[in-house]
Amino acid sequence: MVSSAGAWAQAPAAVSTATVAECEPAWSSSSTYVGGALVSVDATNYRAKWWTQGDQPGATPWGPWENLGACGAEPTTDPTTDPTTDPTTDPTTDPTTDPTTDPTTDPTTDPTTDPTTDPTTDPTTDPSTGTPISSNPDDVCRPDGMIPTPGVDTPYCDVYDEDGREILPNNLDRRVIGYFTNWRTGVADQPRYLASDIPWDKVSHVNYAFAHVGSDNKVSVNADVPGNSATDMTWPGVAGAEMDPSLPFTGHFNLLAKYKKENPGVKVIPAVGGWAETGGYFDGEGNRVASGGFYTMTESQAKIDTFADSVVDFIRTYGVDGIDIDYEYPTSNANAGNPDDFAFSDARRGDLFAGYVDLMKTLREKLDVAGAEDGEYYMLTTASPSSGWLLRGMEVHQVVQYLDYVNLMSYDLHGAWNEYVGGNSPLFDGGNDPELAAAGVYTAYDGMGYLNGDWAAHYFRGAMQEGRINLGVGFYTRGFQNVQGGTNGMGGRAPAPAGFNCPAGTSGKCGYGADGIDNLWFDTDPQGIAIPAGANPIWHVLNLENGVVGDYAEAYGVPTTIEGSYERHFDPVTKNEWWWNAQTKTFLSGDTTQAIGDKADYVVDQGLGGIMIWEFAGDYGYDAAKGQYEIGQDMVDLMHSKFSAATPYGASKANADRTMPSKALDLSIDYTEFALGDNNYPIAPKVVFTNNGATDIPAGSTVSFQYGTSDLGEMSDWSGYKTTTTKQGHTGANVGGITGDFHDAEFTVPTGGIPAGGSITNNMKWTLPIAQFSNVVVTIEGVDYATTYDWPRGATVVDVAAGGGTGGTGGTGGTGGSGGTTGGGDGVCSAPAWNASTAYTGGATVSSDGREWTARYWTQGNTPSTATAYGPWADAGAC
Repeated sequence: MVSSAGAWAQAPAAVSTATVAECEPAWSSSSTYVGGALVSVDATNYRAKWWTQGDQPGATPWGPWENLGACGAEPTTDPTTDPTTDPTTDPTTDPTTDPTTDPTTDPTTDPTTDPTTDPTTDPTTDPSTGTPISSNPDDVCRPDGMIPTPGVDTPYCDVYDEDGREILPNNLDRRVIGYFTNWRTGVADQPRYLASDIPWDKVSHVNYAFAHVGSDNKVSVNADVPGNSATDMTWPGVAGAEMDPSLPFTGHFNLLAKYKKENPGVKVIPAVGGWAETGGYFDGEGNRVASGGFYTMTESQAKIDTFADSVVDFIRTYGVDGIDIDYEYPTSNANAGNPDDFAFSDARRGDLFAGYVDLMKTLREKLDVAGAEDGEYYMLTTASPSSGWLLRGMEVHQVVQYLDYVNLMSYDLHGAWNEYVGGNSPLFDGGNDPELAAAGVYTAYDGMGYLNGDWAAHYFRGAMQEGRINLGVGFYTRGFQNVQGGTNGMGGRAPAPAGFNCPAGTSGKCGYGADGIDNLWFDTDPQGIAIPAGANPIWHVLNLENGVVGDYAEAYGVPTTIEGSYERHFDPVTKNEWWWNAQTKTFLSGDTTQAIGDKADYVVDQGLGGIMIWEFAGDYGYDAAKGQYEIGQDMVDLMHSKFSAATPYGASKANADRTMPSKALDLSIDYTEFALGDNNYPIAPKVVFTNNGATDIPAGSTVSFQYGTSDLGEMSDWSGYKTTTTKQGHTGANVGGITGDFHDAEFTVPTGGIPAGGSITNNMKWTLPIAQFSNVVVTIEGVDYATTYDWPRGATVVDVAAGGGTGGTGGTGGTGGSGGTTGGGDGVCSAPAWNASTAYTGGATVSSDGREWTARYWTQGNTPSTATAYGPWADAGAC
C-alpha cells in the first residue's frame, strides 16, 4: 500500500543494539511439545502456547508458537517484529523499509539522494524555522491536502488561485460539471445531444463519457475505427455541429475542442470506465470485450505505467485538461459492480483497492511531470460511489491526496436491483429508508442511514476540504411497477413476480422495474431485450405528468399510450422527488428544479465545491409550440444562478475551530490489514504512524486527529494506547442531515516513543466507513505540531525542538504487530510481572519479556503476545 505521505513515507529499518539470546534446541516435527516449551527454527526462538506436534514455528502468527525473537547472531532488524513480516526480505509490507534497497519503491522516497525534497537532510537547518513542504514556487496555489510531486514544479497557478481554490469560468463560485455522453448522436431519429448543445456559458467542466482501458492497457476511444462517434463522425446540416477543419479528427472530440476554444475557461476532461467499461470495453463493432479493464490493468506497476503514459499522450493529442477515473468499483465487497465483471472483480477483491491507490498515485505523478513540461496543469478527478456498503470495502479511500476533486455518485441509491422502493437520489436520510430498515441498519448504527448524498459528503469531508467534494445529481429517473404499500409508493416493496427473469447479479431477488413507456432510456440484456428499470430523462416524466406522449416515443420503441395519471410528490426532509401512478402502481423517482434547487442550496451552505450531473441530455425545457418538454437547460440555468451568487467554497481541511500549527513534523500514516468488505465489522485496521524526522517523538506525547461524522464517533483501539473520541461532531440519527463535520480523537504515544526513523502500530477500530484521518496534531510537552501527513499549505517542516521531550533512542521493540514499537524504552518495567496463575480483568497492566501489556478482557494463563491481534493482551510498548 502506498503511504499517505508519499515522498517521506519510507524510512530505514531500526537497528537493534540489544544482546541476542542463545538459540534453544532445534524444533523437531516428530517431537511432542507442551505449553512453555522452547525451541528454535532458522535462528529464531519460539515458545509453545499449548500442546503441539508437527506445527512448524513461524508458519502462521495464530498458530501454537510464540515468536521470541532472533537468536544466535546479531540481528540487523528488530527481533520482536511481527513474525509474519520480515522487513529485510519483504520491503513492500513494512512501512519502515529502506527505499535505497527496494527498487520498486517510489524513486522520490530516498531523502539521502535529493536534499531539495527532504527537510531533514540539511543538518544546519534551524529546527525553529524549518523548511517548506515544497520548494515549488507554485506551491502557493496548491490545494490544501493535495500531495506535491517531489522535485517537480507543478504549475498549480495555471488552475488554482493563491488560496488553493480552482479558478472557475462564467462568474461561478462553485463548479457545474456535466457528463456529455458519446451515444446521443441522433441515431434512429432519437433526440441527439451534441457538444453544440452544451450550455457552455453556464458550466465549469465537461466530462466526456467514455474512454476505456483497451486490451493493450492503454486509454482508448477506438480512434482508428471508421464511424467512431468520438473521432470520425459528422452531422451535416446540424446548426452548430460544423467541424473545425484545422483538426485531424472529427466527431465529438472535434466539437469539444471547437467549443472549448471559444470558451477557454471551461475544462474538458474525458472520463475512463463507467459501469459498462470498467472491466471491459466496446470494440469498433459495438461488441463488449471482457478484457478485465481496470481490474487487470492495476495488477502490476508495469501495466499501470503503460496506462498512465498513454493518458499523458491522450491529453496532449486531444488538448483536454486532464482525466477522470470512473472505476466501478475497486471495492473488496463480493458481487459489487457490473455482473459482467464478477469473474474479474471477485477473484481479485482483496487486492483491488491497493491497485487503485497505485494507479492514482502514478497518474498524479505523471500528470504533474507532463504539466511541468507543458506549462499547463492537468487535472485528476474521480467518480466515487456514495453507498456506505460499497465504501466499506474501499478501506479509507487512500487516494484523496492525489485528486483535484471527487465527484459523488449520489444517485442510483435505490433501484430495481432489489425490491425496496426508495428515491433515486435522496439528499438526506429520513429515518425510514426501506432497504436500510429491512437490513437492520438503523438498529445496528444508532439510527444512522448511509444511502444519501449528505452522508457521502461527510464521509469525504473527513479526509478533504469541502471545496474538493462535488455532490452528484441525476437528470434521469429510476422506478418500479406493481408497488405494494408505502406512501404514494415511496417506502413500499416491488418484488419481481414469479417467473420474472431477474438481471444477472441480483441472485434472483430483484425488484420489478418499470418498463414500457415508463422506461424510455432502457438498457438491454445480451439478447437485446429491454431491462425494466424505470430509466427516463426528466423531460419524459414531465410529459407523462402532463398526460403527453412525446413525439420521440416511437423512435425509442416504447408504447405510445398512457394508462392512468402521474402525480408528482416531494419530501421536504429527504428532498426525494417522485411520480406516482395509482392506477398502474408505478413509481418513478428523479429530480426537477425543486429538488435541484434544494441541493444547490445545500452545496452553498455546506461549502462544497459544486454539483456533478449525470447526464446533460436529461435536462429539460418546454417547447410551447409542440406542447411538450424536450432536452433543455432549465436545471443547469438554476445551478448557474445560485452558484454565480455564492461565496467561495471551503478551501481548508481544518475548520476554524481547529487552528493548525504552522510547523509540521515529518510524520506519515499508513492504513493496513483491512478485512474484506463483507467481513469488515468492526473496521479494525492496523494504523502505522511513522516518524520520518531526525528526532524521536517521546513517549507520553499526544497524537490527536479528526475523522468524519459518517461514523458514529466511538473510535477506540485494541493496542492499549487508549484511543478515545474526545469530542463528537454528531450523535444519534441523521434524519435531515448530519450536524457536524468531524469527531475529535486522540491517543498517547506509548513507552519507547516513536523513534526517528521508527514506527508505532495502533490497532484501531470504528464502526461505519470513514475516509482517512485529518488535521493531525502531535503535542510534545505542550508544543503543538502539524504533520506532513496532511500536506498543509504554508507549513514548514521541523524536527522536535530541543527540550521537546526525551524518547527511546534504541532497544528492541517491535514493528508490525498490534501496538508494536520500533525503538525501545529504558529497560525498566513499571508494571508488575505477568503471572500465569493470576486472573486478570480488562484494563489490567503487566510486564513480560521487556514489554508492557494491557488486558482487553478477563484472562488467565494466556502469555502476553503479539502473535494474534485479537488475543486477551494488547501490547503497550517496550519498557
